[in-house]
Amino acid sequence: MADKLKILITDDSKLLRKKLREVLEQLGCDVIEAENGKEAIMKDLQEQPDGVILDIVMPEVGGIEALQVIKEVNPEMPVIMLSSAGTSQKLKETLDLGALDFIQKPYTQEQIQQAVERIRRKVEENGQ
Repeated sequence: MADKLKILITDDSKLLRKKLREVLEQLGCDVIEAENGKEAIMKDLQEQPDGVILDIVMPEVGGIEALQVIKEVNPEMPVIMLSSAGTSQKLKETLDLGALDFIQKPYTQEQIQQAVERIRRKVEENGQ
């Protein structure tokens, strides 16, 4: 496996962030956490992660707004949306805004592994 991927996970649920961190670390990723969209935008700018996993429904700044700002700043940033409020309209909206994928909660470890692989491929494509 190439260099470790640095993944920013953003969810207002501390428990979900903890569980997601464990899965990502098992997959060999370095993990940065944010608890809302505003914090995610700031950490995206400061930390320059390889990919972002964003919850949609969060206080202050939601995932869709954070996705828009992150994509404005870095159009190539791979972003995976994660939500329990998964309507087809939200799914379409996030994909139209440039999200790489949309995962419905509760997620499986396999879904997260596939998302990490998609992020890795995108990073390798962008690196060439």
